[in-house]
Amino acid sequence: MRGGGGHGRFDADSLDVKEDTKVLRRIAPFLRPYWPHLLAGLFFMLAVSVTGLISPLLMRKAIDTYIKVDKDIAGLTRISIVYLIVYIINWLCTYWQTYFVSWAGQNIIFNIRQELFEHLQRLSFNFYDRIEIGRVMSRVTNDVNALSELVSSGILNVVNDVFRLVGIIGIMLLMNVRLALLTFTTIPLLVLVATKFRWRMHRAYHEVRRKIATVNANLQESISGVRVVQSFTREDANRERFDAKNADYMEANMAAARLNSLFGPLVDVIGAIGVCMVLWYGGTLVRVGVLSLGTVYAFTNYVNQFYMPIRDLAQVYNIWQSATVSIERIFELLETEPEVQDAPGAYEMPPIAGHVVFEGVTFGYYPERPVLHDIYLEGNPGQTVALVGPTGAGKSSIINLLSRFYDPQAGSITIDGHDLRDVQLKTLHSQLGIVLQDTFLFSGTIRDNICYGRPDASDAEVIAAAQAVGAHEFVMRLPDGYDTEVQERGARLSIGQRQLISFARSLICDPRILILDEATSSVDAYTEVIIQKALDRLLQGRTAFVIAHRLSTIRNADKIVVIDDGRVIEEGTHDELLSRADSLYKTLYEMQYRQQETA
Repeated sequence: MRGGGGHGRFDADSLDVKEDTKVLRRIAPFLRPYWPHLLAGLFFMLAVSVTGLISPLLMRKAIDTYIKVDKDIAGLTRISIVYLIVYIINWLCTYWQTYFVSWAGQNIIFNIRQELFEHLQRLSFNFYDRIEIGRVMSRVTNDVNALSELVSSGILNVVNDVFRLVGIIGIMLLMNVRLALLTFTTIPLLVLVATKFRWRMHRAYHEVRRKIATVNANLQESISGVRVVQSFTREDANRERFDAKNADYMEANMAAARLNSLFGPLVDVIGAIGVCMVLWYGGTLVRVGVLSLGTVYAFTNYVNQFYMPIRDLAQVYNIWQSATVSIERIFELLETEPEVQDAPGAYEMPPIAGHVVFEGVTFGYYPERPVLHDIYLEGNPGQTVALVGPTGAGKSSIINLLSRFYDPQAGSITIDGHDLRDVQLKTLHSQLGIVLQDTFLFSGTIRDNICYGRPDASDAEVIAAAQAVGAHEFVMRLPDGYDTEVQERGARLSIGQRQLISFARSLICDPRILILDEATSSVDAYTEVIIQKALDRLLQGRTAFVIAHRLSTIRNADKIVVIDDGRVIEEGTHDELLSRADSLYKTLYEMQYRQQETA
């Protein structure tokens, strides 16, 4: 199988519930580089627990020895100082525990988010055809944030809480076995409650993640299309739609909150039952002289501490339920394979002359619904090939395949005899210049955008590229010239100006093949003349594939290829095609181009 190989399937709302140990194995590679810091954090965390376990024993000693029996003020002073020192150590260890765990956690989250971003940059266009951008954004932001809490504290807290729990159980058994066993009678009730809540919490947090993804998708779409929204006065309808999705998200959060708010108090009630039993039975033993008052006080303190790690584990469990959903969604995204990628053994494409051949190419964005059928097409080095045809005929699909944004289901596309699926994508794209119909500029200056494909380009090369496409004059009229900030998506520039900048951005890379997809569709006649004059000079020695609705853009093409319903219907020069009585091009000319010629 050529090209991408197997593909991971990405479903925006799917959830594949896996065992907790498997989830941990998936994030282990991200944790591994920071084990020293995590272990340091764990060490100080355990030190905090040890100092917390010592305190009730000091209080028992103070009550039973220095207050009740000896009434030794000097001894009471000494044990008070020891108690203070223990708490100072506890405070210092808490500080260092927080520092090391937070440092490691933030670096882990940074790396996960970085890998997600890099992976998204590699995914093929068909991924973005299927998935709303807002849902993808939800995984990079909300899901990673949910994972952050687990990584920063949750995992180590589990170890610490288990350590505390074991320590408390051991001390309680040493102090009084009967009181300890009485306390442990509440454990089955705790297990029953935890089991009942486990799957409910998991489903609730999955629903929260799904609903916030829907909110993000709607928000992104509404903001991106705000001009259309306002043009059609759809503000109220969009607000109602967003309100409905936002209300669904709120309800999902409230459902999770209700479960969470019920679980914690249930654990507290069970803990209160344990304390009451210890107070009643311990008080009885004190009255008959079997147990000291200090021991009852210390034991009651340990009973409270016994339920604290259980409550903490319950809280961590809630965090775990939320994070497990997020981990599944994050790794589902990371495991989605680009459908267009370098084949095993792909080689660097050498410098090309620009001989392009489509041979028997069939393609569909959904394979079962082809949009191109058995395409045979050739462009010779230095030749300008114009693609014309009705809207939806398949012109842009041919451009997408030549750029290898997609792979065909059948047939082959070669440049200078090199099958595009056999060469490295980077070395292919480095020799293509592409100006797409949807002009996109990045936030930054005009200079940044022109040299986007060649960051090392000199100022002289930037200016030369702008001059070649006729952009230099309007750039110099701007207050800051080439240092003018274009803002997001080039909002400060007109559509025609954005297209000129995009054109210069492509040309500065000196491509051997130039692809223009409706590159002059949004410029006025004067700007088009400027671009056309530049093209007459710049296309010399380059192979060019041009899609255009304007007659002036295609009339001087070396070859015009007419596409209809995904098939090549005819090809030839402008004059040759007009001379044919039954030519589709002649029909298109009569319908679309004649008025441009006489205008």
